[in-house]
Amino acid sequence: MTAIKSTTKEAAVKKTVKAKAPVESVKSGSVLDLAVFDQAGKEVSKISLPKEVFGLKVNADLVSQTVTAQMANSRESIAHSKDRSEVRGGGKKPWKQKGTGRARHASIRSPLWAGGGATFGPRKERNFSLSINKKMKRQALKMVLSGKASDGEIIILESLKLAQPKTREMAVIINKLASGAKKELNRGVMIILSQKDEAVLRAARNLPKVAMIGVGSLNVVDLLSTKYLVISSEAVEKIKAMYQAK
Repeated sequence: MTAIKSTTKEAAVKKTVKAKAPVESVKSGSVLDLAVFDQAGKEVSKISLPKEVFGLKVNADLVSQTVTAQMANSRESIAHSKDRSEVRGGGKKPWKQKGTGRARHASIRSPLWAGGGATFGPRKERNFSLSINKKMKRQALKMVLSGKASDGEIIILESLKLAQPKTREMAVIINKLASGAKKELNRGVMIILSQKDEAVLRAARNLPKVAMIGVGSLNVVDLLSTKYLVISSEAVEKIKAMYQAK
């Protein structure tokens, strides 16, 4: 749902990757138990997260490689200089070939002339993309989720429903959730939804440091660009189905 293009965010993400040293698995068992909160910020139940997705050992090099590839693939080549064939004018020979005492020239749009075409300048056809294996991207994504779980930066929300797309209502929910989970969500939070909810999107888009993303759009750059992840119960089940068996 979001597009990452700024160099500032790229630097912040890479700094986060370097700061996260490889850690051991979150728990020795096969699952990780986390509390589930409702919209009022009260703990209502527990949920078991699979170790295969949320309990991996983090490989910082793999995560960094995935971040670099994603940032490069989202980079737009906008710098473009005109060569002599693209510069306007210069169709007429400036003076005859011989007899003037001056150097011979065929066009005033030659790179030798002021206002002429550029030689070896930047071109918009330049390709910055990098390739990375699908399995590596999937593994890096699971490692980021595991790192968030290890650092206590994942909050499970039972459900997120709004009667009206009001920013005030969403702000109240975020504040109550922060109080109940005892987390500083004002440092940045990304809400992961199982499916698109227009009311929730409209209510959250004006809140500072609050981002929304769907399960199908999960990527390492967006996950690392925010401090906390708020995942709905339905989204957790979808993440399990997508990543646990593969």
